[in-house]
Amino acid sequence: MRMTIGMSTINNIFQLLGVLLIFIFVLAVTYWTTRWIAKYQQAQVFHKNIKPIETFRVTNGKFIQILKVGEKYIVVAVCKDTITMLTELKEDEVMEIPLEMKQNTNLNFQQVLEDIKKKLHQKQK
Repeated sequence: MRMTIGMSTINNIFQLLGVLLIFIFVLAVTYWTTRWIAKYQQAQVFHKNIKPIETFRVTNGKFIQILKVGEKYIVVAVCKDTITMLTELKEDEVMEIPLEMKQNTNLNFQQVLEDIKKKLHQKQK
């Protein structure tokens, strides 16, 4: 009787470890697949003439976007069923955040704030 209890406990432990390993494997595959898809989509955006600069959510399903189309900057209102051009901006009216700052999540808030202050100070000169 003791032998069967010990064996079932060992079997349960092995089952638990097996399920845990499968779970970790699925998490790792999901993580790497998500990273691959993000890089693929980012590469698709890089080679286009239309580049979203900034998006502001007004309400559910309604956004205001600044887009760079070729060398022009335009502001559009994006709703559920329509897209309306609001105005065109001059290049000096747009403060574009560099891609490195958008992607670099290792920076802390203080570093980002200092970088933005420097860029604003340089633009004012």
